[in-house]
Order: sequence, then structure tokens, then C-alpha cells
Amino acid sequence: MSAVNYVSVEGVAKAFGERVLFRDLSFGINEGQKVGLIAKNGTGKTSLLNILSKAEEPDDGNVVYRKGLRVSFLSQEPNLNPDLTIEETIFASDNEILKATAVYEKALLNIDDTDAYQKAFDRMEGLQAWDFETQYKQILFKLKLEDLSRKVNKLSGGQKKRLALAVILLEKPDLLILDEPTNHLDLEMIEWLEEYFAKENLTLFMVTHDRYFLERVCNEIVELDADLGIGKLYGYKGNYSYYLDKKESRVTAEETETAKAKQLFKKELDWMRRQPKARTTKSKSRIDDFHEIKSRAHQRRNDHQVQLEINMERMGSKVVELHNVSKSFKDTPILNKFDYNFIKGERVGIIGKNGTGKSTFLNILTGGIKPDGGKVVVGETIQFGYYTQGGINIKPGQKVIEVIREYGDYIPLKKGRQISAQQLLERFLFDRKKQYDFVEKLSGGEQKRLYLCTVLIQNPNFLILDEPTNDLDIVTLNVLENFLLDFPGCLLVVSHDRYFMDKIVDHLFVFKGNAMVEDFPGNYSDYREYESSADASPIVETQARPQEEKNTTKNNWKSSGNNLSHDEQKEFKRLEREIAKLEEKKQAKEKTFLDPSLSGDEINEASVELQRIQDDIEHKTERWFELSMKAEE
Repeated sequence: MSAVNYVSVEGVAKAFGERVLFRDLSFGINEGQKVGLIAKNGTGKTSLLNILSKAEEPDDGNVVYRKGLRVSFLSQEPNLNPDLTIEETIFASDNEILKATAVYEKALLNIDDTDAYQKAFDRMEGLQAWDFETQYKQILFKLKLEDLSRKVNKLSGGQKKRLALAVILLEKPDLLILDEPTNHLDLEMIEWLEEYFAKENLTLFMVTHDRYFLERVCNEIVELDADLGIGKLYGYKGNYSYYLDKKESRVTAEETETAKAKQLFKKELDWMRRQPKARTTKSKSRIDDFHEIKSRAHQRRNDHQVQLEINMERMGSKVVELHNVSKSFKDTPILNKFDYNFIKGERVGIIGKNGTGKSTFLNILTGGIKPDGGKVVVGETIQFGYYTQGGINIKPGQKVIEVIREYGDYIPLKKGRQISAQQLLERFLFDRKKQYDFVEKLSGGEQKRLYLCTVLIQNPNFLILDEPTNDLDIVTLNVLENFLLDFPGCLLVVSHDRYFMDKIVDHLFVFKGNAMVEDFPGNYSDYREYESSADASPIVETQARPQEEKNTTKNNWKSSGNNLSHDEQKEFKRLEREIAKLEEKKQAKEKTFLDPSLSGDEINEASVELQRIQDDIEHKTERWFELSMKAEE
């Protein structure tokens, strides 16, 4: 049976002045398709969505809907009535279930009209409208909109976006058009929405930079490729992995594409292929899981081939130390006697629900917020680079290249080489012509990209990124990830982008709320896998219990850790860091063997040193394992 066509897009074109975004684009959307649209920022993604949803007219061409097709569109800036409450917004929507319910209630008042009653009853059955109240309350609960009496004008931008998402999910249209549906959702919400779309019989057309979302939800990828000037569409009948594979083949076949572009997608494809498949059975042992996660995290670091060789300012032995740091806002505790010492080269991801203190932690670390108690000691050699959610301040009449040169002219590389400000901008997809555009003309995503470049050009040795992936397209994310994999300093990242976190961090701070923070030795997927295992419980807490348990030993294990004495707990934490440092030394020593100029004596000397490091790792790991087993008893 042939697929039912829902929408036909016929030869559409769009331009702004002399700038042509695309012309003569044609494609169709059939029932059951879940299509992800991929394109660089500024190439017309939002314009195409607006045209598809009929919120905007094309300059040429047509969009033809199947007769009677019900379409809902989630835009970046939802149009909600500010005077209504959350619950009133649900009932004021153009919802077929609500209409059917009104007809049914009217038919009940005139029960003698059996035909009208039967039609109303059948309509309710067909829409599964009987439990609508349960449905909307469940969805609002999942999207953290529990206060149904709260007015829209009192909601944050993120809450408004989530309310608009709830409205269109409840409308149950034939076709859902979505512009960045995972923006303003925390990780728990994203995973719920992912499962919802995967199981529901929906037809979707969406733009999202969340690559795991594309991988797990979409069955077709459409790419709007503007590398050759005017946007051209390419279709791929599969999910994100399939797209990467076929994209690589296409790019290789097109001689006009650059070697750089080929390499970019080849790296992305290689990394996707290396990802472990989700386990189908529960973990047999907590300790086995721990070892596997730790080794897998280290393996990811080794797989990357360093290209940039950034010549970062030297870091001293002291990086950043937090001693007994506490912070609360009114009745909400954020940190309570938090202790942690960062070491060279750490790559830490921060995850947790909204409101648990992730951004506050970053501001305490960088001195923007003072702790209520304890102290933060920053090493003399540390130079922070802090990318905040606030973005860049635009000065009228300023050009892109002028903005970045206010912060620096180049990033030094090893062997006397450097990346100039112009080259860094090119690396982040600002071509030479774009570099002389006025900043106020840039899209939101392009402004975020420029802001990122202003942070990087300062050559920090401790880089802090607060939600860096928001408003960035997939191509830019790929560039950023490869830059960060080359970055030799400390890295601390808050992000709800699971793919991004998996690719660049080695361990996590998990903000649980109520001033509880876990230190987990792996990336986000490792953590979710560990959480779902039968005996999952936090491995190490990096601070003491909440205020009512003041006398509890710092760095306790939440449950079984109490079997360790205070000194043993300190030793356990110290071993974690010492093993990490030794692993770094081992990697550095192994690289020396690649030097063809080494003499025989130097090779022998390096071999002896490498063996000593390996023996030290084995000895300390053995002791760590003993403490782990004791804690489990």
C-alpha cells in the first residue's frame, strides 16, 4: 500500500533582499514519517518551517496540505495569551478533543436524538477523549508545570515554551512541526519526550540540534546544504547514524567539497560507531560496572587525534580548590560543606534538574557569587574562560572581526605557530565575507557562535561553558567538539545535550538537589546506564549530607560508604585522583615513543619509566578496589 501524502512542498523559494536562502525546493511529507531537518544557522531552517506551517509565505512556489489535515506548529517564540492560567491555556486551545467533549455534553442534554448522541459518542471513542483531564495533567507534570493556576505572564521563557509544547501534544494533530523542541527542557524531560515521540503514532517534521533525539526519534533526515551558496535539499531514509554514513559517501563523491568537510563528518561517524550499545540485561556487579565505565571514559579520550596542539599558558600545581563551600538561597540549599580539588586536564560535565544550583556553582567558582561559608582558592596561573547563558553585548555598527579583536588577535600553538582571530572565526564557520558583516545582522545562533569565539581567543587554561549548545546548529557543534577535544586545559561544562557531554567529558558532577552532589566517573550515557541497573546507588558524594546531619563525615558514600573510616574515605578519594594523574602520565609517556629521533638509550629509559607508571597504577587500583569492596560489605 502506498504511503498517504500529507504535505507537498512545490518549488518554494525565499530571499531577504539580495540574499537568497533557497530556491526551487520540493519535497513531500507522508503519514508516519518523522523527519529531522539539518542545516547551518542562517541558511533558512526557521524560514522553511514557517513556510511549511503556513506562518509565512514563500517568495515563490506552494505548500499543499491534504484536505482536512490538522497541523500544529511549535515555534521558538510561542504566542500565548498572557492573561490566562496554565490550565485555561490548555482549554482555550484549538483542540479536537475539547470540541468533541463539548458536542458530547450537548448530546447528553438531548439524549432522545439517538443519531446525534451516537455520533458524539463515536467521536469521543475515536479520539480517546474520556481521560483528557488525566492526559493533560500527566503531560504538564512531566514538563514541570504543576501549578495549573499560575498565569502565563508569570512564566519564564522556558516555561512558556514547555506550555506551548504541552498544548500541541494534547491537540494530537496529524502533523507536528517543531522548531527546537528540546530547548528549555532538562535531561529528564528530553528523555520523556523522546520516548513519547518514539511510541506515539505521529508524523513529525522538526529542527533540533539534539543528535541523540534525531537518532532515536527520526526515521528520515533532510539536509538543507548551503555550502555551494544557495540551499539545496538532500534526503536520507534513516536516522542520524545513517545520515552520517551516507553524508560521508556523498561528500567524498563530490570533488568540490573540501578535505576539511570530509574529515569533520568522518570523525563524527567514527565516534558514533564506537558508542557502546545499550545493555539488554541488568549489570551483574556494581564494581564491574564501575571499572567498565572508568575504562570506557579513558578510552574515549585516547581515541581523539590532537590536531591543534594549543600552547596554553602553563598551569601550576594548584588549579582550583573548594573548601567547605556552602550556599543557600532562602530555604533552598545549593551546596553544603562542598569539598573538591580540580586537577590538571580534568573534563567535568555538570547535570541536574533546573533549580538545583548548576549555574550558581559556576558563578561561585569564578567569583561572581560569594559563598555563605567556606572558601574557593584559585591557583595563581589559572585563567578562566567563562561562557555564560547571557550571550554577547552588541554595540551598534560593530563588525564581527572587530568584536573578536577586542579580546585577542590569536591563539598560540606549539612550535611557534598560531591561529589568528580570522582563522578562528573561519574555523567556527564565519567566512571572510561574513567577518565584515555588522553584528546586529547576525542570527541568534550566529551571535552565540561569535560569543564563543571571544571566549576561546583569550586562550584560557580553565574553560567553563554554561549551556554552550543552545542555539548552535549541528555543524557548529561538531566544530566545537573537535576544538574542545584538542583543548589541553581544565574543562567544566553544564549542558542538556547528551551527545555533546558523552563526547567531551570524563566524569560528572550530578546535582541532585537539597545540596547533594555526586561525583560519577563516566559520561552521561554511562550514568543513565548505571542508574538503571538493579542495584544503582550513588558511588561517591563530593560533600557532606544536608544541614541536619552536620556531624556526618565529608565525602561519605550515601549508603554503604559508612563502612569506611574517615581516613579510608579520604584515601579512597585521593586514590581516584592519583590514578587519574597517573593515567595522564602514562598517555604522555606512550606518545614519546612516536618520536623518530629517540636514541636507543632514550627508548630504554622511557620504557623503564613507563613500566614504573604502570606498576604504580596497578598498585593504587588494587588498593582502591579493596576499599570499594569494604564499602560494599
